[in-house]
Amino acid sequence: MPAQVESTLMFLVSGVFAVGILGNAFIGLVNCRDWIKNRKITSIDLILTSLALSRICLLCILILDCFILVLYPDVYATGKQMRIIDFFWTLTNHLSICFATCLSVFYFLKIANFSHPLFLWMKWRIDKVILKILLGCLALSVFISLPVTQNLNDDFRLCVKAKWKKNLTLRCRENKAQYASTKILLNLLTLFPFSVSLISFLLLILSLWKHTRRMQLSAAGCRDPSTAAHFGAMKAVISFLLLFFVYYLAFLVATSSYFMPETELTVMFGELIALIYPSSHSFILILGNNKLRQAFQRVMWKVKYILKSRKF
Repeated sequence: MPAQVESTLMFLVSGVFAVGILGNAFIGLVNCRDWIKNRKITSIDLILTSLALSRICLLCILILDCFILVLYPDVYATGKQMRIIDFFWTLTNHLSICFATCLSVFYFLKIANFSHPLFLWMKWRIDKVILKILLGCLALSVFISLPVTQNLNDDFRLCVKAKWKKNLTLRCRENKAQYASTKILLNLLTLFPFSVSLISFLLLILSLWKHTRRMQLSAAGCRDPSTAAHFGAMKAVISFLLLFFVYYLAFLVATSSYFMPETELTVMFGELIALIYPSSHSFILILGNNKLRQAFQRVMWKVKYILKSRKF
């Protein structure tokens, strides 16, 4: 990889990483402060805090992988270290997606208006079982990530990552096929929570349409609190769906790059795109949450005041 391209990509990766860490850490700190202050935490704050922590871990794994790729490429020629990195990458990837799906479903249950008994029962139970659901997501993510540690062997890493590789043997091709099948399966598993979020979004649209019709028939204004809540939830969910779609494509690029020339450049570009999802979505959540938005505005006002007083 050319040194200038490598430096540019590392600069961009570091910048996106810093933004993502600041945004997710802000969500976690604000909610934890209120948790300590009030000695209790609401369901939405618990989901947001769990999502922020999982994305901080995901960002750290992604940036670590980028730096190892550039500064210590020989690490990729051994299996043990890469098994650890791939395990935690897969774990944090599925965990953050599951938590984001929980957030989408929570928005749907709390804001949508349906009279179906199952919906009403879930709406009533969600606050009581949300902690169990999040712990279940953690256990499920660990279980899904275990196959990564079993299928990534030393021979495969020597085949696809060592800079000195020349001719690929039949054994290398067999290892690549095994790795590809495992990665494809793990990628397909992420489509299930994505589908759940998509269904929640579509049901929110249906609920908003029904609510708007009721408001029009009753000659009331359409911009009531319920309508505003619908729009706010839909923005959060659709931003997740769009960013996740881009992230999913970047993840496929990074995975398929193991079978392409110029592997390092392709992986770094894919991981740069992948970093945008957990970094940018955190600020969308901040702006869509009244408590987080007000806290963010206070912080920005203080920063602006400090900079103005020091005449920067």
